[in-house]
Amino acid sequence: MIRRVALVLAVVTTGTAICMSVLAGWQRGGWLSERLVWVAVGIVLVAGAHLLPTLCRSAPLAVRGVGTLLWLGCMAAASFGHATFFLLSQSHAGDVRVSPLGDANTPAHRSLTAVMSDRASVTVQLAQANAHRCVGDCPLLRGRRAGLAARFDALDAEAREVRRAQAVEDRAETRRDVVRADPVTLRLSALCGLTVTKLDLLAGLAFAAILESMACLLWWLALLPRTTTGTAPRHEAVASVTPERLNPPSAVMPAVSSESLPAVTATTEPETDLVKLVRDVQAGIVKPTVTGIRLHLRCSQARATTLRRQLTDLTP
Repeated sequence: MIRRVALVLAVVTTGTAICMSVLAGWQRGGWLSERLVWVAVGIVLVAGAHLLPTLCRSAPLAVRGVGTLLWLGCMAAASFGHATFFLLSQSHAGDVRVSPLGDANTPAHRSLTAVMSDRASVTVQLAQANAHRCVGDCPLLRGRRAGLAARFDALDAEAREVRRAQAVEDRAETRRDVVRADPVTLRLSALCGLTVTKLDLLAGLAFAAILESMACLLWWLALLPRTTTGTAPRHEAVASVTPERLNPPSAVMPAVSSESLPAVTATTEPETDLVKLVRDVQAGIVKPTVTGIRLHLRCSQARATTLRRQLTDLTP
């Protein structure tokens, strides 16, 4: 039961990770061929990160060492791809949250730099006009001074309007930034003293690492050999022994029922040759014959005969 639950969860977890890698790879590529290659690379990396520990479990030490290095690389690459997916999804979700706000309703205006440049030019011209001396009434000079003063006042008013419009745009942009950010991330960033961008990246990497580690553990549990499951006592793991019919009928052993094994385990130690022999016969590792027992346990012919007779006595 536990093995089946672990297998179902492992399949679901790996399927989720593959979907995330496919979406992230599709966003990375430009051409269709590039997207397909990115998708294939992501699937291979996810499969390697999830299954390499299980596949290399019974391999030689050298193979396990190489497998460990490859597994670490697959984990890092797969986590990077999942983090890409998390950041892209956060960005898309922020765009969806911001879209109802729309743009700030401010009238079109010139930039404040252009207005202040014209104001500076008028200031220079007005200063020159005021410095000019004229003998008599000089109506032209008075008119020029009045025109420059009026233009200066108009530029001042325009500069105030530009500043007011810019303040409205800044408030609208600040509101869009607040709405775009995830509420939890925004509050955590204020609590931890980190920017929202850094916190999003750290959260994406943490989620990816947890997902990959969970998948590795589930596949490890789901593909455990039946002889190494430690959830039940050893005498309950042996259900029956069905030997191969490779010898004459007199050499074929009948089935070993689970009811007769507790009586043996009650009178023998857990690591005796008989218990080990029953377990290995049920797992199909050794044939229930004198020759098979002697080769498997590396014992004498008499000892193998005795063990075979004891194995026979276990049957009803």
